[in-house]
Amino acid sequence: MSNAAPAHKRILLKLSGEALMGDDAFGINRATIVRMVEEIAEVTRLGVQVAVVIGGGNIFRGVAGGSVGMDRATA
Repeated sequence: MSNAAPAHKRILLKLSGEALMGDDAFGINRATIVRMVEEIAEVTRLGVQVAVVIGGGNIFRGVAGGSVGMDRATA
């Protein structure tokens, strides 16, 4: 990263829950989480406050509910 001052003091990072799967077919991929945490930590070392929101839409659209008979919605 450059030595320039950050453009913002606070940021909101919205991650898709699906992004946490990495290359896996389902669940949360540990290597993906570690990489994301390292990148977020790098930003915080610049003095930026980071709020992280992780989406859970797949749960409500039927990834989990499909196994109990819930119809999956289409986007």
